[in-house]
Amino acid sequence: MTKSAYVYPYISKETKYVDNVLKLLSEGATIPFISRYRKEMSGGMDETEVEAVKKHGDKYDEISSRKDTILKAIEEQGKMNAEIRDSIENCWDAQQLEDIYLPYKKKKQTRGEKAKAKGLEGLARIIYKQHENNVENRARDFLNSEVKTTKEAIEGAKDIIAEWINENTFLRQRLRDQLLNYGRIASSVIKTKKVKTTESEKSTMLAEGADKYKDYFDWEEAVSKVPSHRYLAMIRGEKEGFLKVKINGNQEKIMEIIRRTVVKGSALSSMIVEEICEDAWKRLIQPSLENDIKGILKEKSDEGAIEVFSKNLKQLLLASPLGNKRILAIDPGFRTGCKVVCLDETGRLLTNVTIYPHPPQKESSKAASKVSQLVETYKIEAIAIGDGTASRETESFVKKITFRSDVLVFVVREDGASIYSASPIARKEFPDYDVTVRGAVSIGRRLMDPLSELVKIDPKSIGVGQYQHDVDQKKLKESLDAVVISAVNSVGVDVNTASPYLLEYVSGLGPQLAQNIIQYRKENKGIKSRKELKKVARMGDKAYEQCAGFLRIRDGENPLDNSSVHPESYKIVQAIAKSKNVNVEDFIGNEELIDSIHPSEFQQFGGFTVVDILNELKKPGRDPRNKVKVLEFSRDIKTIEDLQVGMKIPGIVTNVTNFGAFVNIGIKENGLIHKSQIADEYVEDPAEYLSLDQHLEVKIVSLDPDRKRIGLTLRK
Repeated sequence: MTKSAYVYPYISKETKYVDNVLKLLSEGATIPFISRYRKEMSGGMDETEVEAVKKHGDKYDEISSRKDTILKAIEEQGKMNAEIRDSIENCWDAQQLEDIYLPYKKKKQTRGEKAKAKGLEGLARIIYKQHENNVENRARDFLNSEVKTTKEAIEGAKDIIAEWINENTFLRQRLRDQLLNYGRIASSVIKTKKVKTTESEKSTMLAEGADKYKDYFDWEEAVSKVPSHRYLAMIRGEKEGFLKVKINGNQEKIMEIIRRTVVKGSALSSMIVEEICEDAWKRLIQPSLENDIKGILKEKSDEGAIEVFSKNLKQLLLASPLGNKRILAIDPGFRTGCKVVCLDETGRLLTNVTIYPHPPQKESSKAASKVSQLVETYKIEAIAIGDGTASRETESFVKKITFRSDVLVFVVREDGASIYSASPIARKEFPDYDVTVRGAVSIGRRLMDPLSELVKIDPKSIGVGQYQHDVDQKKLKESLDAVVISAVNSVGVDVNTASPYLLEYVSGLGPQLAQNIIQYRKENKGIKSRKELKKVARMGDKAYEQCAGFLRIRDGENPLDNSSVHPESYKIVQAIAKSKNVNVEDFIGNEELIDSIHPSEFQQFGGFTVVDILNELKKPGRDPRNKVKVLEFSRDIKTIEDLQVGMKIPGIVTNVTNFGAFVNIGIKENGLIHKSQIADEYVEDPAEYLSLDQHLEVKIVSLDPDRKRIGLTLRK
């Protein structure tokens, strides 16, 4: 099977487009570049579709590599034949491939291997043919110095047959399907973690840390229906030693499948084989398939959790920027005070101080005077307050100050700010300042441009994941890196102001080329055109092709350099402008003139390409992100004790998961809107209804102050 034939069923495009995308990927083209600038070749695939081609293409390569390894291993054992080779070469299911390889894997010294070493394989073959009625008599032929009795010989032969049954590829697949489709997953508490105190109290004492798994102390559901978040919770509980997780099947149905597959006829040897079936299942097949099912569920759950994380991360990266404003940023605190920094329009640190408006110092008057002075001195246009400890108190304090000019006040997510402040990147940016100053700077810059600041932080530390530490870390990193690349390239990057940490995510670049661009613009006092990028050290033709359309040059030599039109398409713009008897400068931004053009008139340049160019030229260089909005939390709510069931309050979505969404309602604890409470109709995927940073009015439906849980609803 060719790679395109393997990938094609997963993509709703013609085979030729799949072939084209696979070829582009093999040549080093990035997903953003293909989806944006090679639509004619891809049939208009968006990033999700191109990513799917890559994902399944990589899976093909992975299976192909495994097949080569298996073929080589069997050949080295001298056991290869045409039938085995065909079964391997025609298999494209990773699990079935391992089933085929199972008989040839190097094993530990199993009971069956020991019996073979004693010369009992011949007897096992006689019994497994199921034609023999006098098994004991035939067993005498296999007695030797290591096998003293016929009973010992028959038991050894049964051990060999049990392993043959376990290695039956067809049977294993049937049983695996049976467990996947009709099996049950069950979790129970490890007895030592839950101890009854007294019979009269009928209460239990939980080991430390066990309380968070209470919902899974006695849980069971269908394997086919277990959601990713629940399975990941179960296996985390199992890993931490609180839970035992089992995969159970219908034993009667399972034994029926095994007997129908391996038992033939009614001879005495057939009866012996029937007896072996139960041993083969319980001792060999069941533990093996249970691991298989757990592996399948883990992979599926990882994919689900990574998908949720990726969606949330993209929304967070593309959160509304305030833009180039002068910012006063506050990292709130009680005992240690509030760290205050002032930033100019480019995010450059101007000054920093510490104020103590809250207990125990409670220098509110002095602190207010200092903030007012800073706002006046540095012409501050907006104030950013971190949403951690003392956030509400600090917001309330700031809003009581009267400023001479209008100053907007925002509460900003600070997840990961402490990670950034202690990172090598922060130390390099601010070598002369401590972590508290760096953290406050990060909060301020996040308000100006979330994308530019968040790319400096490991995505796992941003706080929008779901069991991110339990999933496959390699796959998680690959997926999150792809999300950052997608976000950066969808917005575009100002080549003359971007940090190296932002530039390295631009299509075709990377850390080294990003640093080279920084060095070049420093030595040449900026980059004045996209063509000039070719002069950057190590900027080859391929890298230039991949990055040029995503880099912006404001007030450059060519006005198209500040648009998403790729330099390779400048001639198309010139041709279209000429057809309207205007120059390119007058054509750009002229919506009325652009709307008068029919893309079909320029089909020779490609339909997708012309449509994209015309849409871009209406508002060249436009930031696709929404404008930032201020959310006012309820002033009467400061702690969980202030809440009551039935209360309606404003909130902002901070995390969307498979089971619901967490909402910041202005206190330390976030509330949860379970997916059953998101809408009046059934909700399968909360992400279809809610998005990160969405402003809501929610109603409180349940409170559990002891467990710090707040239940919310959006239902009418």
